[in-house]
Amino acid sequence: MDLKLVKNLLDLISETELNEVSIEEGDFKLKVKRNSESASVSQPVQYHMPPQVSNPAPQPTAAPAPATATSPAKESEPETADGEIVKSPIVGTFYVAASPDSDPFVSVGDRVEKGQTLCIVEAMKIMNEIEAEFAGTIQKVLVSDAQPVEFDQPLFIIKKG
Repeated sequence: MDLKLVKNLLDLISETELNEVSIEEGDFKLKVKRNSESASVSQPVQYHMPPQVSNPAPQPTAAPAPATATSPAKESEPETADGEIVKSPIVGTFYVAASPDSDPFVSVGDRVEKGQTLCIVEAMKIMNEIEAEFAGTIQKVLVSDAQPVEFDQPLFIIKKG
């Protein structure tokens, strides 16, 4: 997706009375909604990335030796858990609710349906809703509220069904 096209799209929506613009290019889908006047948090942008990415975000390289030794154990924990892993499609800040005063979108034990919002990942002041790709039950939330997340970082474990 061309960044100039995204900028032009944002300029178009800010200069006109359009409330929503959606664009698709292959597997890339971008939907932009104008903020409502009474909302204290920006309307979320639905952002869906294809599973393959040619240039993933760089991973932190400086880590003390003990942390490196425990990292494989932490990474293998979600794989052995009972359920499917939902990963972050982008780098940003993870939020469990639309605003600090709101209830979390989901909690452990909640039943979710395909397309239901699980969380928000904020990237460059844009709120990106992360939606469930299948129905199931939340087994574990792997990230704390307002914590930074990396591309492809596990966020949730959901048991299908």
